[in-house]
Amino acid sequence: MYFEQNHNFEPGNIVYVLYRNPHAQDVAQVQEAAVVEDPENSEKLCLFMYDTYYPIDEELAIFPTEVEAMRAYNYHFGEDGNLYG
Repeated sequence: MYFEQNHNFEPGNIVYVLYRNPHAQDVAQVQEAAVVEDPENSEKLCLFMYDTYYPIDEELAIFPTEVEAMRAYNYHFGEDGNLYG
């Protein structure tokens, strides 16, 4: 998956993630997420979405803008993502 390694994330940044439903792997969407301080390690950052903390790593497709996320979604899935829901 895509991971913007050179981007300097800061707490409070809003990013966009291609998120697959863990209960239905054929369902994916573009989801807005907040970059926050990791509650278990204040030296690290993580993403906060769906009331859950996710590590920032190469397992997530993270995009700095909604436009970039939608382009990637359309490339991989061929239709518009369902932002916010």
